[in-house]
Amino acid sequence: MDFATRWPEAVALSNTRAKSVCQALADIFARAGWPSDILTDAGNNFLAGTMESLWEAHGVNHLVATPYHHQTNGMAEKLNGTLGAMIRKFVNKHSNDWDLVLQQLLFAYRAILHPRLGFSPFELVYGREVKGPLQLVKQQWEGFTPSPGTNILDFVTNLQNTLRTSLALAKENLQDAQKEQKAWYDKHARERTFKVGDQVMVLKALQAHKMEASWEGPFTVQERLGAVNYLIAFPTSTRKPKVYHINSLKPFHSRELKVCQFTAQGRDDAEWPEGVYYEEKSAGGVEEVNLSTTLGHMQRQQIKELCTSYALTFSATPGLTERAYHSIDTGNAHPIKVQPYQVSPQAKTAIEREIQDMVQMGVICPSGSAWASLVVLVSKPDGEIRFCMDYHKLNAVTRPDNYPMPRTDELLEKLGGPSSSLPWT
Repeated sequence: MDFATRWPEAVALSNTRAKSVCQALADIFARAGWPSDILTDAGNNFLAGTMESLWEAHGVNHLVATPYHHQTNGMAEKLNGTLGAMIRKFVNKHSNDWDLVLQQLLFAYRAILHPRLGFSPFELVYGREVKGPLQLVKQQWEGFTPSPGTNILDFVTNLQNTLRTSLALAKENLQDAQKEQKAWYDKHARERTFKVGDQVMVLKALQAHKMEASWEGPFTVQERLGAVNYLIAFPTSTRKPKVYHINSLKPFHSRELKVCQFTAQGRDDAEWPEGVYYEEKSAGGVEEVNLSTTLGHMQRQQIKELCTSYALTFSATPGLTERAYHSIDTGNAHPIKVQPYQVSPQAKTAIEREIQDMVQMGVICPSGSAWASLVVLVSKPDGEIRFCMDYHKLNAVTRPDNYPMPRTDELLEKLGGPSSSLPWT
């Protein structure tokens, strides 16, 4: 892709080895001339010694795009997507000879007006509109009459003037478009920097699915190469340091491991033994909370008094709160009533037992609503079952809340301050 005129070139190759790519580029530059600078991605075929010898022999400055940052060479990436979509539409009928019409597809691309430049790539290169099928039809309709021949010097002079004027206007249009794009991008952009030695997470494409990515790390910043590029080292791997764009990096914050346990001042009873004392779930309330056998009599009594004072918090029996209500907004959707499926006698007995227990606890109550969802029983590792509801069809017609629930991690951070005033740490 030519940066100045947006003129595209594409070659169908049977392989992408460095030798094949060199031959294809040499054929293109034999027609268009050798460039001063060329920008490629960090593929092995573009970084091979054969390719570097080609650039050195013809005085070409080779620039390499930042890995995993396609915006570095956005024009070529956009051409890949556009040309791929054009080929897919053609392949629907001709799946074996798409490479034979590749140049015709490029012809159509070059003849279209570029939205950013205001001119077609063909007009910016040749200084005139391309003569295609539509132009032939237009000339026939308008009764086109060929103009008399012009002097060769006048023709060359007019062509040069036309190219200069077109390129100047295209450059002006492009600058206006870039300013508009930058203004939209900067609305959500935030300046971030890293120092040498900082630990970061890296967004990397998956090997099996290149269109998917995941955060990996933590890794270490070895060197800052510019305003947005960083050299990342992999201390626990044999891989060489690699360059990443700052958009593919985020800071890594290590989480300290904290163990909660009860402690006490010196009392008449024996000292509190080391260990963590926790509550095991049971079918009952506070009176059935299991306490560690390593505790003394006085210590067991203190914990029981604490649990009794906060019975609603420490109870193993679920309850129902009346402090908050939630209304599900389904808009104008018709009621969804899913018919129950047939279950085994054991599952039916388990469902009836769970429903009876929840009715006794006051968690649920009988309803005559036209809406109904399926019951799903999920097995637990300990052999018990978890009573669940399948709300997939209800969620499909539910309107999202304007004020979503707060993040759990943010709520825990707010609770981190007053924790030092509690009798345990």
